[in-house]
Amino acid sequence: MPRYKVTVVGAGMVGGTLAQRLAERDYADIVLVDIVEGMPQGKALDITQAGPVYGYDSVVTGTNGYEETEGSDLVVITSGLPRKPGMSRDDLLKTNAGIVGEVTENVKSRSPEAMLLIVSNPLDAMVTLAHKVSGFPKQRVIGMAGVLDSSRYRAFVAAELGVSVRDVQGFVLGGHGDTMVPLPRYTTVAGIPLPALLPPERIEAIVDRARNGGAEIVSLLKTGSAYYAPSASVVEMIDSILLDKKRVLPAAAYLEGEYGIEGIFLGVLCVLGAGGVEKVLEIDLDSDERAALHKSADAVRELWAATQKAMETPTPA
Repeated sequence: MPRYKVTVVGAGMVGGTLAQRLAERDYADIVLVDIVEGMPQGKALDITQAGPVYGYDSVVTGTNGYEETEGSDLVVITSGLPRKPGMSRDDLLKTNAGIVGEVTENVKSRSPEAMLLIVSNPLDAMVTLAHKVSGFPKQRVIGMAGVLDSSRYRAFVAAELGVSVRDVQGFVLGGHGDTMVPLPRYTTVAGIPLPALLPPERIEAIVDRARNGGAEIVSLLKTGSAYYAPSASVVEMIDSILLDKKRVLPAAAYLEGEYGIEGIFLGVLCVLGAGGVEKVLEIDLDSDERAALHKSADAVRELWAATQKAMETPTPA
């Protein structure tokens, strides 16, 4: 079986942990890219030296350029800055849009047939930007947020009920942020609907904690954000795409009329396989759920509009 080539752009905590998890999968060689001299090279060497212990033969290469990424089957973009004290949202949007745009241009020129998997925040705007800059078909540009948000949600349900996470099935739709749409009606525990096991107020508390899952971790770490669960979520998507598993996973996909929404990337249930987003599964939503999804779509549109405006604003001398 030929080995796949996966490039991870951004060798910070998410990118570095992702490279480690992928190496341990042992079906791909990995190129880890970052502008910080020595960091991707050092992390790549460290991951390589764990190979004899874990038994993987993945070749991990660290670099500060893009020549080594040529011919990648899949590229994950994690690069970008976190919001710092005193930084406005527009400043963050402008900075990260510049980074993601430049990365996408480099990837496009060297791996024109690659899948693009976007992790950089603000997610919904950055995946839209990558799609526009790359010109890739919509099936090959995907945003990672839904798997992470759903994993947090499922973890909280399992903890509340004292059951294995393996028996909890559930998912989150919509944008990555305050307007995400968990669907308790479609959440089950060993096939039992969640509303049959918990009162509404407990379910709402779990939903609220899931919405703020990333912020809760940031407040605890104080000097960083989550990376274990985000990197695990990316790997689940990569497995499904490169190994053609056709998993049904929530991901930010480009909509063209599904749920009455079009022209934006939004978190929906997708079949992920060798063709990327091979299908968007449109499930039945009640009036409240549909309204919540449309509210989330409106928030994503506003975010993208703000990103475009920020990109057009000249940088002060």
